Amino acid sequence: MADKKPKADKKPQQVYTLLVEVGRKNGDGLPAKSTGAALMCYASGVDEAEAVRETVAILKQADMAPLDVTGYGTREEREAQGHEIDDEEAELMDRARAENAVIVAQVTPFND
Repeated sequence: MADKKPKADKKPQQVYTLLVEVGRKNGDGLPAKSTGAALMCYASGVDEAEAVRETVAILKQADMAPLDVTGYGTREEREAQGHEIDDEEAELMDRARAENAVIVAQVTPFND
């Protein structure tokens, strides 16, 4: 019989808090006079790099133009830094993990 390769331990999914700045693009759904927006997102991934890649890909599919992404870490990392996470935010993080999804929690348009 052929030897079976041991399965590599799969890293657990984490949820990362990301702030994504987007520019304008036709069909982006932002208000007409805005110059872009900031999106607060919760994204699942085995590491922050994967969460960023998935978030950028999803936003591009939604006709948005991601320009910059700032990562704030996992819930545990944020709590260790003293961030307070309310019940609503915790529920969105739990949903992102359960659905292996990107959740856009808040959109703040920029108006120059």
